[in-house]
Amino acid sequence: MIHTLEERVNKALDEISPYLIKDGGGISVVDFPDDHTVRIRLEGNCISCDFSQMTFQQAVVTTIKKYAPEIENVLDVSPHA
Repeated sequence: MIHTLEERVNKALDEISPYLIKDGGGISVVDFPDDHTVRIRLEGNCISCDFSQMTFQQAVVTTIKKYAPEIENVLDVSPHA
């Protein structure tokens, strides 16, 4: 069964979310401006966490590209504190 890009990115976020929620954070898709880009927003405690950029690069980007390898750009549009 072929899943849409959006479904695969959401599946990736489903894998990451429990870890973020455990620490009072969250994550959501903002939009897909093109077929190779997704804009993501970190939420809750993730906004002010000193490790948010490391989490974003090492967990979020890696997991999204595992489920949707055609994604070239994962952009963080979070309102950083």
